[in-house]
Amino acid sequence: MLKITPYLGILVIIVSIAGLWFPLLGYFLLLVFATLLISGYFRGRWFCGNLCPRGSFNDFLVGKITRNKKIPAILRSFWVRVPFFLIMMGFMGYRLLITQGLVNQIGMVLVMSCIITSSIALVIGVRISPRTWCTFCPMGTVQNLIGGHKYELKLDESKCISCKKCDKSCPMQLEVHNNSKKPDCIKCGRCITACPTNALSFEA
Repeated sequence: MLKITPYLGILVIIVSIAGLWFPLLGYFLLLVFATLLISGYFRGRWFCGNLCPRGSFNDFLVGKITRNKKIPAILRSFWVRVPFFLIMMGFMGYRLLITQGLVNQIGMVLVMSCIITSSIALVIGVRISPRTWCTFCPMGTVQNLIGGHKYELKLDESKCISCKKCDKSCPMQLEVHNNSKKPDCIKCGRCITACPTNALSFEA
């Protein structure tokens, strides 16, 4: 996790509120999309754990009021994630088409997309766990598909003492102590910090 990560959540609030009066703020989402696609190719979901404004919003704001329950396993299924991705992209694509290329209207479509998805993330984040949205987030799904096998978390089993502190520190509720592939790992590094024996590292 980067030093700026805890403060990026404020951008969600700015775009969602100020964007209603200044629609051009919606274009900030295009920068986010471009950045996550590029980083996703090289490091999988690294963007989600380090630069994602909504991820920061979920962790450091929603995290203060969450019930912190177990995230339902079905939300991680591609049977949920792919249809949700197609629905979201189809809806946004339709809304963009009817703007007739007007700059402010395009910006407002992007702002409304931010408001809708952030509202969903807030509600399920409070009722379940902060990163619930991230288990089926369309952009997270894309990063998973294009680079989920890159920059993987590796466990040195000879150093592991099975204390499971890594599991408890994982915002995505992954079984970090299990030395298997974790395409939904958001590369935040909290498990590495929590490990008392330095058994975890990222494979370059």
